[in-house]
Amino acid sequence: MRFNLPQCRPLALAALLMGGALAHAEAAKDCVIKNNDPHASFGSRLVDAYKADLAATNEPDPGTPPTLVDGVPVRVSNPPYPYSTFPQGGTEVIGQENMTYGPLMDAIYCGEDGQAIKDSRFVVYGWIEPGFNFSTSKTRFNFQTGTGGNYPAAYSYEPNVGQVDQVALYLERTPDEVQRDHYDWGFRLTGLYGTDYKYTFSDKIGPAYKQYEQYGQKYGFDPVMAYVDFYDPFVAHGMNIRVGRYISIPDIEAQLAPNNLTYSHSLLYTYDPYTQNGVVATVKLDKNWTVQGELSTGNDVAFWSKHERKLTPAACVLWTSDDGNDVIYPCLNTINGGKFNWNNINQAVTSWYHVFNDKWHTDTEFWYMWQKDTPDVLNPQGAAMLASEFPINFGAPSGAQCNDTTRVTCTSKEVALLNYVEYTISGRDYITIRNEYFHDLQGQRTGFKTAYSEHMLGWTHWIGNAITIRPEIRYEHSYGIDAYDNPTATAGGGKKSQTMFAMDAIFHF
Repeated sequence: MRFNLPQCRPLALAALLMGGALAHAEAAKDCVIKNNDPHASFGSRLVDAYKADLAATNEPDPGTPPTLVDGVPVRVSNPPYPYSTFPQGGTEVIGQENMTYGPLMDAIYCGEDGQAIKDSRFVVYGWIEPGFNFSTSKTRFNFQTGTGGNYPAAYSYEPNVGQVDQVALYLERTPDEVQRDHYDWGFRLTGLYGTDYKYTFSDKIGPAYKQYEQYGQKYGFDPVMAYVDFYDPFVAHGMNIRVGRYISIPDIEAQLAPNNLTYSHSLLYTYDPYTQNGVVATVKLDKNWTVQGELSTGNDVAFWSKHERKLTPAACVLWTSDDGNDVIYPCLNTINGGKFNWNNINQAVTSWYHVFNDKWHTDTEFWYMWQKDTPDVLNPQGAAMLASEFPINFGAPSGAQCNDTTRVTCTSKEVALLNYVEYTISGRDYITIRNEYFHDLQGQRTGFKTAYSEHMLGWTHWIGNAITIRPEIRYEHSYGIDAYDNPTATAGGGKKSQTMFAMDAIFHF
């Protein structure tokens, strides 16, 4: 899902396309560069924009009244958090300014065409995210079995290495969903390169599925988002319709690094749906209630994939309290009968966000997932069925380990409960405590039929508005099978516990 990131200010692609066509326009009124000269070279403005963003304190002015969205106070701020309104997928935040950009765009804004470019609402931005981890696991990740190393932890599945997790580039225009007097539109095109493509690719879309499914490449490229938005302000308190490829609607967490509370991901998030290809309508009924309806081709499946696609509805309701302290977000996500196919998990999920005070808030999520007629890999006939359905080398859907091995298929089920506790230190810093329980009842998601727990302590620090660093330490345990450090995916082949220290840095542009 996608969150608002107002710490990054927009550049407009229009500047790159129009060149000097707006030569008589002025720099944007909110240029971040002190004593700015709009006629200075782009290079010097870019250096000055980075200096200004690196020097930002992110501290709100004392006595500033709270931001209101449709009369409801915004209770968290961005930065330091990756959101200023609690996560809701499939839409821009209706009633809030959603433009996102970084220092590169600041440099454009501070040029002589700045205000005209800002008014166009076209933006280009992105980031580079390197990371590393030290782990008690020692084996290498096995792309053939999909296990080993830090697995099933994510996204740092390879232990004791440094890597480039994400290089992301966004080209977008966000519709103005604050106003209530005219229709508007927007779009987003996002390219992602790095090790994290393993967790975003859809079957039959772009090069990523071949890079992983056929060749097991560590690094790859995925066109992770490509959609258009249409905004109608005259339906209730506003309606957004999104069409294309977008991040799956629910979840506290998000795949794109700046949208996530921590560097690593929970097990709950790692094994549920990632992207949809379809259409989702979001209607804000009033300041308290928002409803969503979706039709897609299923989880991580291209609409032209005849064998894997399946018409799949979803529905969500979001309720916000008058004081903004509570948000409850239940969804029936991808409900289509759940017959076994490419990642055709059906999901019932609820998220709850609660603010205690200006320093503390908590995010909680629970889901139950299932697939019917999942081939039993412990039954020879079931194993042959799985191999005939998905005869690929890497990334194939996993079969079940049914309780009754005389059955060829069974219903595979998973249940998970996740909680984040957040403490705000300052406008630059917060602490995260994450605890979760995850039970893969038939081993269909992780390959191991066992329950897991995971516990993490993390710190997020902003250097101005341009750099984010996120060190963390996590401990996890598998209760039934040696799931960690196990490249063979067999009982007794690994360890039941794992401890990992990891850190990333996000360099925004």
